[in-house]
Amino acid sequence: MFSYRHAFHAGNHADVLKHIALLAALRHLQGKEGGLLLVDTHAGAGQYRLDHEHARTSGEAAQGIAAVWHAAMAAHARGDALPPAVQDYWQQIQAANPRGLLQHYPGSPALMQALLRPQDRLQLFEWHPTDGRLLDRAVQQWRAREPHPAIELRRDNGFEGLRRLLPPPSRRALVLIDPSYELKSDYGHVFATAAEGLRRFAQGCYLVWYPVIGRPEAHALPRRLRALAQRAQRPWLQAELNIGARPDAQAKAQAARGRPVGGLRASGVFVINPPYTLAPQLREALPWVLSALRQGRGAAWTVEAAEG
Repeated sequence: MFSYRHAFHAGNHADVLKHIALLAALRHLQGKEGGLLLVDTHAGAGQYRLDHEHARTSGEAAQGIAAVWHAAMAAHARGDALPPAVQDYWQQIQAANPRGLLQHYPGSPALMQALLRPQDRLQLFEWHPTDGRLLDRAVQQWRAREPHPAIELRRDNGFEGLRRLLPPPSRRALVLIDPSYELKSDYGHVFATAAEGLRRFAQGCYLVWYPVIGRPEAHALPRRLRALAQRAQRPWLQAELNIGARPDAQAKAQAARGRPVGGLRASGVFVINPPYTLAPQLREALPWVLSALRQGRGAAWTVEAAEG
């Protein structure tokens, strides 16, 4: 159960979608002065080197953040404005790479801690022994930069640990639920965690990332989350991004041998109690993102949303 390492996938197209949505939601929620509880149930190592062996082995960042980086640089050189959600995301990536070379990728914990206000709290869960040690090191670095940073790392199961944090004293929360889905049971745990979160704190903003793959549990999860939100009479949003399949000779050869082609091609985010600004921001951002990431046949984006 500890074989998954996000370092192999850091900065891929799924991270691009997830982190654009996360930042846009967080920015809106921080428009109010009240303190905000931020929770990442599966935090990973927190920050990643794109020039290290793990990232180079998979090459997934080349079809994700590297493509966005170059497209944003080209747009900047032309004087073209980026969609606001993309601009915010790109600025966070630039801040993590002050030398102007794309070497570092900030994971969800790094992005959230960078925006942490004095009245906010950040709770991180990571059970993987190696990633937990790396995240602990990152947290110590973040704490050293601020006199009283409200960041806590829990080396625990985030599915189980979240319930102990809800409802927060501030009565405001943004919860990111993004396991690896390495185990089929993760899909059921995600649904149960979201349902328990709503039961304990119905006003919380719950952002679930999921892969779009040919597995029954994967297809069922967003449908189950939609039904959950509708039963609870809470607003919801579902956004998906598919970068398409490459038509090159290598991909055709892999398909002819019955092997998976190109790894993960699509993923989605499902948000319960999304900020009302999130849907229009994503509808503006995702066409630009897809133009930067498009690989071939099947490329598409969707954003659906409904009030409770």
